[in-house]
Amino acid sequence: MTSPDVSQLVLLAHAQSTLLSHEDLLTELATAFAAAGESLYLVGGSVRDALLDRLSGDLDFTTSARPQVIKAILEDWAEVVWDTGIDYGTVSAEKHGQQVEITTFRADQYDGVSRNPEVTFGDTLEGDLIRRDFRVNAMAVELLPAHPDEGDRPLELRFHDPVGGLADIAARALDTPDTPERSFSDDPLRMLRAARFVSQLEFDVAPRVEKAMGEMADEIARITVERVQVELDKLMLGTDPARGIDLLVATGILEHVFPEIPGLQLTADEHLQHKDVYAHSLQVMRQAIDQETDGEPDLTLRWAALLHDVGKPATRAAKPGGGVTFHQHEVVGAKMVKKRLRQLKYPKHLTNDIGQLVYLHMRFHGFGEGQWTDSAVRRYVADAGELLPRLHKLVRADSTTRNAKKAKRLQRTYDHLEERIEEIAAKEDLAKVRPDLDGNEIMQILDLTPGPQVGQAWAFLKELRLEHGPLDREVAIEHLREWWRNEQEN
Repeated sequence: MTSPDVSQLVLLAHAQSTLLSHEDLLTELATAFAAAGESLYLVGGSVRDALLDRLSGDLDFTTSARPQVIKAILEDWAEVVWDTGIDYGTVSAEKHGQQVEITTFRADQYDGVSRNPEVTFGDTLEGDLIRRDFRVNAMAVELLPAHPDEGDRPLELRFHDPVGGLADIAARALDTPDTPERSFSDDPLRMLRAARFVSQLEFDVAPRVEKAMGEMADEIARITVERVQVELDKLMLGTDPARGIDLLVATGILEHVFPEIPGLQLTADEHLQHKDVYAHSLQVMRQAIDQETDGEPDLTLRWAALLHDVGKPATRAAKPGGGVTFHQHEVVGAKMVKKRLRQLKYPKHLTNDIGQLVYLHMRFHGFGEGQWTDSAVRRYVADAGELLPRLHKLVRADSTTRNAKKAKRLQRTYDHLEERIEEIAAKEDLAKVRPDLDGNEIMQILDLTPGPQVGQAWAFLKELRLEHGPLDREVAIEHLREWWRNEQEN
């Protein structure tokens, strides 16, 4: 590598300091591998994150040792060892709560059809690094246990950067070791990984990378939906997911993966104040992220914020006298969201939660300030259930108007709703709105056996509870019997 400039020297200093905080563990591992006559390198994302002063989680290594040798070394060193990836040259271990993953040098070949490589083991570090996805992930730090006579430090760190990853990190750029066309042909998943790193690291892709992504977008069809889902979630959990989504839209990749998102473009909203609903949706997602608590990313909230208006293109209609409407776009959008998430094999609970937030996000706008009846408040809380805190954040984030006066009015109105919820919750258990009589009581009062009629009676009492709040037992029984008489007459 060429001599580093000042900015790169600063990055190297960060990495040195970060890695030495793990000095004991690294020294133990380096000593064990050296004793076996094998070299050991911290590699890939671990080096990148150390340079960015954000190293956390597992540590990744590469080594000259073959898999069985790695396993033997780790079994002597670690508390726990697992070899589920040994066919691919990877053995994992844990000691003192720190997990490590060590892989033999790889020199894989791809068939250009699937993304599954023919696994072959290599003999050089450089051969291993050149096959990696991006230059920022193609750096290594050699771990050399120092000779007792060579100084105070028990470990020497030697930096390897054959393809210029350090310069890319200093420039906050994402580029491929080989040509992007060759890299993405080998593994199209790397195009999604590019967008994920844009989100996580807030880097920009090199022009040639973006160009290749646009030209090769349809290659993403080679990737299974399960792998697509994993990468999308990692993107959405990044520091700025809007940047990653924007890259996937600009290159046409989302047309093949999640077409409802680019479909938001060029659809002006009802106020004609945003160039399109797509730009509005990205802003809503950013504003929802601003409301996350404890610094923990909320995947459900982020997806709901991005997708809350996906039903607008399908429901767009002109209003007499100008402007547009999107009648029931939340209903249509919820169905679209659930269908797409099911196709991407998302877990059922996550699919339902995101869909429900999309469905409910307009409920608040049906009421003006001071017009929330007790019944409406109960229904709002009951329909949201455990999603209520997220719904609060989504509705507040959905205000992107540049009119400061209007924005304050919307927030004030929602403040009022939350006050009403707290006020009624102080009197009633809004978190568990249930009928005043349970199923056994219903069967006893109406002389019924288990069956659909009991469910219908329970639903009637639940509706009654939402409308009127808690009722005295005798009043609830009277309403139930009256309902049952009407049912029998009809």
